[in-house]
Amino acid sequence: MSNHLRIIYAGTPDFSVAALEALIASSHDVVAVYTQPDRPAGRGRGLHASPVKEKALQQDIPVYQPDSLKDEQAQETLKALNADLMVVTAYGLLLPAAVLGAPRLGCINIHASLLPRWRGAAPIQRAILAGDNKTGITIMQMDEGLDTGDMLAVAECDIADDDTGTSLHDKLMLLGAETLMAALPAIAEQTNDGVEQDETAACYAAKLNKAEAKIDWSLSAAEIQRAIRAYNSWPVAYCSYVKNNKPSNLRLWQAEVVPQDVSASEFVPGTVIAESASAGIDVVTGEQVLRITQLQAEGKRKMSAADFLNANSLLGQSLR
Repeated sequence: MSNHLRIIYAGTPDFSVAALEALIASSHDVVAVYTQPDRPAGRGRGLHASPVKEKALQQDIPVYQPDSLKDEQAQETLKALNADLMVVTAYGLLLPAAVLGAPRLGCINIHASLLPRWRGAAPIQRAILAGDNKTGITIMQMDEGLDTGDMLAVAECDIADDDTGTSLHDKLMLLGAETLMAALPAIAEQTNDGVEQDETAACYAAKLNKAEAKIDWSLSAAEIQRAIRAYNSWPVAYCSYVKNNKPSNLRLWQAEVVPQDVSASEFVPGTVIAESASAGIDVVTGEQVLRITQLQAEGKRKMSAADFLNANSLLGQSLR
């Protein structure tokens, strides 16, 4: 049997582009791309195409953007493409049973975690928040559950102490493309039976929201530092301080833990107890001290703590 496959590719954000590029460069035929409808973005709120759509149009690949795949006509259109396989990466739409069964080999998903850990929308950031020391990519045969299908291939990736949501995203984006291409021959030959997931080890990676990025200074310095890393570059961790007798937001981009015990009776968590251009801004937390090294005031660019302190002082303030 030939390993040449007719593939439908479904994806939307930047994370989905690397795997599409790998498929385009391969011997397989990408017969269509499915992606989310164009969305308002930017200052003018004009409609913008997804990164996956932009890449597909550059390669003259037909693009489909249904609002839903539950519609019978949308399902018939997809089925008529006569694909061998559908590859899904952060597409953003649920695939009903009629779609899952349309391609000859079904649908597979590139998921950015070591399933069954971190099923759901935000596995990269949730892994950092939880303090995991490794994550990875799982190629999964899709079923009607949420990331519950059999695992066809797994590749691990270490989470470095300084990894952010952005840096880990970029590592896993490339690893996802590599793992997909390595797995495709066995998938094409139908020699990969897959491995059932252990339901007892499953956990859920809820979608990120801006409200959760507000810093809770009663947490430990280690937990807060992980939050700052995880939410970089969206939604970005933040707190508030007083400027000109009014509350103002600070976005926190980088910080480090200072192994210093501070008496809870002496300082309220959130209190700035030291600041210097050479080191940073030291804040009391529920456990140990957090040193802010890069931040961003409202209406300003992000900057080093040293640059911020040239025109500001937080010493003695209680951040909220």
